[in-house]
Amino acid sequence: QVQLVESGGGLVQAGGSLRLSCAASGRTRNTYTMGWFRQAPGKEREFVAAISRSYGRINYADSVKGRFTISRDNAKNTLYLQMNALQPEDTAVYYCAARVRVGDYAYTAAGDYSNWGQGTQVTVSS
Repeated sequence: QVQLVESGGGLVQAGGSLRLSCAASGRTRNTYTMGWFRQAPGKEREFVAAISRSYGRINYADSVKGRFTISRDNAKNTLYLQMNALQPEDTAVYYCAARVRVGDYAYTAAGDYSNWGQGTQVTVSS
């Protein structure tokens, strides 16, 4: 099993920045693609960004392109999401996800991921 723990969320003013981290533990050698999703109140969980394990393939949701940057440190078993130019519509609980099935693509569907963290709240005030 792979356990995921997010950190780095908080309250920030519009235009500000936050950096989320996701620490993976357990059978991390089985972790392939990792990603970030978010869920705002009353809305469905949506894809934010994903990064493959070996070839660094990356995908972003259109809404965050140019503002968010996903990265991972495989040696530290940690996933990051640098969020710049935050807007009130970015307010949500952000979830880290990991895929433990073989596959080296930057998957965008929640169903492609098997392991999830508990989430970290990001609130952007206007």
